[in-house]
Amino acid sequence: MDVTVLIPAHNEEGTIAKVIVKAKEHSNRVVVCDDGSTDMTGRIAESLGAEVIRTSHNLGYGAALSTLLTRAKEIGAGVVVTLDGDGQHDPDEIPIVIEPLLKGEADIVIGSRFLAGDRKMPRYRTVGIKAITGLSNSVGDLKVSDAQSGFRAYALDAISSVLPTELGMGASTEILLKASRASLRIVEVPINVSYEKGASRNPVYHGVEVVFATIKHVSILHPLIVYGIPGFAFMLYGLYLGSNALRIYEDVHKVIIGTTLISMGAILVGLILAITALIIWIMISVVRSPLYQAGRTTPA
Repeated sequence: MDVTVLIPAHNEEGTIAKVIVKAKEHSNRVVVCDDGSTDMTGRIAESLGAEVIRTSHNLGYGAALSTLLTRAKEIGAGVVVTLDGDGQHDPDEIPIVIEPLLKGEADIVIGSRFLAGDRKMPRYRTVGIKAITGLSNSVGDLKVSDAQSGFRAYALDAISSVLPTELGMGASTEILLKASRASLRIVEVPINVSYEKGASRNPVYHGVEVVFATIKHVSILHPLIVYGIPGFAFMLYGLYLGSNALRIYEDVHKVIIGTTLISMGAILVGLILAITALIIWIMISVVRSPLYQAGRTTPA
């Protein structure tokens, strides 16, 4: 089986050599995206025989991952494996991660840190990852234990459906949401992770970035739910307050200014949300329509 390993890397000169050497033992080729590194990451990767794609500046994990997955499609890779260049993932576990693909049991395989009973992960990271995974599961109809794992395997046919548009760490969740929508089979296998290097990004910033990315993609997939339901709730609340203010005016002929203003504001916010939901829903429906797709693919 043809196996291609994809490695997004930014300033990983201390670990990239070990990762590439071990990855080559379990693959036919290694492709590294040197995402604007200012150190020797790209030159080390090239010296070890890896194909290196360079960006002029640091675009982010999601951008690097999208570049690598696109390259995998171009070369027609059989099985695609992604792992980090910081040494946290063990390339010797590649056979474990690709096994469900080789057996035809999955379209995407996630190497889960939690299935292996990881007790070395810092507590704050455990809480954060589980919270993000819970959010992903609830909004994306998923059943995974580690939505943020970068150690994954993809069938080549699945890549077109899950190419990320997020530039940052939200890409990991975006891929799973797209996979769920495309009804792709997602399987998890246990992996081990090394935390010797520590986290390269602020965990709070990472968590906030992923949460907002998740909300954004869910709002695109389900605008009537994300915007429409809150909009309807705001309008009901505004009408409730307005009816109370009107009743008081009829009884005592006195205008309750505070309640009236809040009522008008709630109704206005509700209308804005409802209109937003309708506009996004119409736009998404048009983009997904067969006629629009046919127009995009018709030669000029």
